[in-house]
Amino acid sequence: MTLIKSISGIRGTIGGKAGDALTPIDVVKYTAAFGMLMKQGTTPCKIVVGRDARISGEMVNHLVNGTLMGLGIDVIDLGLSTTPTVEMAVVMEGAQGGIILTASHNPKQWNALKLLNSKGEFISDELGKEVLSLADSGKIEFADVDKLGKRYENNTYIQKHIEAILELDLVDVEAIKAKRFKVVVDAVNSTGGIAVPMLLRALGVNEIVEIYCTPDGKFPHNPEPLPENLTAISGEVKRAKADLGIVVDPDVDRLALVCEDGSMFGEEYTLVAIADYVLKNMAGKKAKKSGFQKNSVSNLSSSRALRDVTEKNGGVYNASAVGEVNVVKMMKETHAVIGGEGNGGIIYPELHYGRDSLVGIALFLSHLAHYGKICSMLRESYPDYFIAKKKIELTPDINIDQLLKKVKAKYEKQPINTVDGLKIEFDKEWVHLRRSNTEPIIRIYAESQSETTANSLAEKLISDMKQFIKS
Repeated sequence: MTLIKSISGIRGTIGGKAGDALTPIDVVKYTAAFGMLMKQGTTPCKIVVGRDARISGEMVNHLVNGTLMGLGIDVIDLGLSTTPTVEMAVVMEGAQGGIILTASHNPKQWNALKLLNSKGEFISDELGKEVLSLADSGKIEFADVDKLGKRYENNTYIQKHIEAILELDLVDVEAIKAKRFKVVVDAVNSTGGIAVPMLLRALGVNEIVEIYCTPDGKFPHNPEPLPENLTAISGEVKRAKADLGIVVDPDVDRLALVCEDGSMFGEEYTLVAIADYVLKNMAGKKAKKSGFQKNSVSNLSSSRALRDVTEKNGGVYNASAVGEVNVVKMMKETHAVIGGEGNGGIIYPELHYGRDSLVGIALFLSHLAHYGKICSMLRESYPDYFIAKKKIELTPDINIDQLLKKVKAKYEKQPINTVDGLKIEFDKEWVHLRRSNTEPIIRIYAESQSETTANSLAEKLISDMKQFIKS
């Protein structure tokens, strides 16, 4: 059993002993700490709660809602929703915070509490540490019986989210309608099965083939939208002679695309293509009024292709530490008009500062409609890079900091970035080593214009680390 407390929230497996997994006791403990911090000096206090469709969601939802009410906090319960929808609802409701009940791409035995501030953005590392400290302090105080909070159901926010997307300057509904796209959707039997078809119909897409769109939490395959998990939709796109396949993870903040021939567009290239469209068409009135610049941001583990596309469009690219909160921070500092992460996470600040598959779908379909050719040709128009993604399981006897210091010393003559773990550059190739925030592993990312070279570079660093561990 596993319980991980990090900047990404409180994440763990369901069942087992308190403190070792995400048990009901742990859910209450961390919810109460977060609620107390959100309530400080605020009366009345309101928090938005929404969840994905995983099996444990209903149970966790009852615990979270009851705990917040016990603190004297009113709960706006969105029920089955998406991560970006909850983020937007926090702002629309004028709430003090939000809690998303989702373990994102993790398998069915996992769940998590993702914590949002009043801006509908993930809480800072500093506030996260306060939550953990208060949870362990035993100083939680609940409300008297006459001051308990109330719970309000509101299932209108997915529709409101879609309406806000339709109002964006760069979402061209008429162009999408005119193309009469046929689209296959794989929502891994979670809330994307509600939101994505609803969005597509609003965009004028009438031919929708739904696979795994029943929001019952029975994931038909590993829910992480990687090529090896997407064989079913690849085959269905070809069989149905569709123009595009759309895949989202359980909480709808990661977007993967499948071309008309069943090939993968590439999760890294979801952001690249959408950024290309946004940067080329930055004449939107709202974008100008908001002060956005022709800049883009992704994290250190994302493809160089975004930098290439940004610079080609006359913009400036910046890299942040891994983690959505870090990407958002740098986007704000650089006034970036587009950003995200190479795992298919699109952040379009004209709508809100959060990874959002729904706005990603609308922008990509607008791009494809204007491009006027098939999806695979659009993919071929971008520079080819290959990222090898490896990992090493952590054991208690490994001193990660010392290990990375040894690797850094070996490659001291190369350009090195230590903002987040260790990134080493070799001309247009690079390798990035970092401790995972969500799993007990070290992640190794390597990129090259050759798939073989990328894999070899990753394996070389793995070999170096194993040698250092042995010695």
